Amino acid sequence: MSTQKVVELPRRTVSSVSPLTGELLREFEQHSDDAVENKIALAAKTFRDYRKVSFAQRAAMMKRAAEILENEKDTLGRMMTQEMGKTLKSAVQEADKCAVGCRFYAENAERFLADEEAKTNAARSFVRYQPLGPVLAVMPWNFPFWQVFRFAAPALMAGNVGLLKHASNVPQCALAIEDIFRRAGFPEGAFQTLLIGPDRVNKIIADRRITAVTLTGSVGAGSSVATAAGKAIKKCVLELGGSDPFIVMPSADLDKAVETAVQARVINNGQSCIAAKRFIVHQQIAEQFEKKFVARMASLKVGDPMDAATDVGPLATEDVLKGLEQQVQKTIEVGARVLLGGKRIDRKGNFYAPTVLADIPQGSPAFDDELFGPVASLYRANDMSEAIEIANNSIFGLGACAWTNDAAERDLFINEIESGLAFINGMVASDARIPFGGVKHSGFGRELSHHGILEFVNVKSICIQEANGGKSRTE
Repeated sequence: MSTQKVVELPRRTVSSVSPLTGELLREFEQHSDDAVENKIALAAKTFRDYRKVSFAQRAAMMKRAAEILENEKDTLGRMMTQEMGKTLKSAVQEADKCAVGCRFYAENAERFLADEEAKTNAARSFVRYQPLGPVLAVMPWNFPFWQVFRFAAPALMAGNVGLLKHASNVPQCALAIEDIFRRAGFPEGAFQTLLIGPDRVNKIIADRRITAVTLTGSVGAGSSVATAAGKAIKKCVLELGGSDPFIVMPSADLDKAVETAVQARVINNGQSCIAAKRFIVHQQIAEQFEKKFVARMASLKVGDPMDAATDVGPLATEDVLKGLEQQVQKTIEVGARVLLGGKRIDRKGNFYAPTVLADIPQGSPAFDDELFGPVASLYRANDMSEAIEIANNSIFGLGACAWTNDAAERDLFINEIESGLAFINGMVASDARIPFGGVKHSGFGRELSHHGILEFVNVKSICIQEANGGKSRTE
């Protein structure tokens, strides 16, 4: 009889934990290495046939996915709210937005990817766009449906297949998205979820069957994925967040600017890459803006995200809450003034008080880093040029907005701001009809619009000479 001791390996799981109560909602076993291998093999096999499916067939399935999203938006919204804490109203709106994105690509992909004629010395030259193959998507928790669909809709319409490694705290959302595509009629293997930890991503990127990777996440995660993709010589698209400036000039409608500023700061409980985070106000109106802004922030109702009256729900995880708490405390310790809040709320759940900071010292977390939560930083500028200088003094460059009715200031902002999106007299938002992405440490590549669908295709140049001894155009 053998006395060899059997060593039990620790369970590897991903869990849904309520941001409101800390309660464990669901727990799932991570996919084993064998299961991941089977999914990659299935993706590669499915791609060989799926790439030949007509645009009309793909569009019909994508429109069916849109219908499912619309018909089940209340149920899907509750799932998002339960897993990551966004208000139910915004979660339902997110499901609707995903449906809009699906329809946009269903209706436009064939036109975006149509052959393009070119003039060369050949008898005929044109460009053809062809799918690459299985694409790995590493997605975050803050918009658990929209971030995925804005990748998946163009990728699938282009003829690629997708493998999703979602954030580990939203496994129910990840599995629900896979189920939506399955029920919409996409073939088995066209879109699959991988329940794995981040430590297994680089190995998947290195797999020769994976043709490209897209990531939305932190700068650190983006650097890791970009390094792995570069080593494997594979295309990648990165969206790495931002510390978006919100500039207000004297010619602006001040009340409207303040109203939008508060909304732009606390959207998604302050956990949005394109949420306004740094408010740069002309000295002439700074006192008025500050007074109105602080009052509006103080009036926000913080509470249960399922409650329709709630403006700000809990942060997604305890780690997110602790990280924000440390960033704010360090900023205060080096000299920032607290105009409102500045601490977590003493109640059950991952709640942080709506906060306004002023006199932000250079080198502090609020000056240098992205604050993911309902924390606003106020700055003052003497003119638009100085406001832009403050805005550009950041490693990030995702979105930016300016409030002005002065044509010269508007043109200066458009030309000089370092960002991928620039909005005037309106809140920065993603829209399927315009490209989305950033510069500097906010990443590279673009999602959405026709630019997004072109990220994961082979741009193939075709030149055809006349046959049977025909003369070329050079003769």
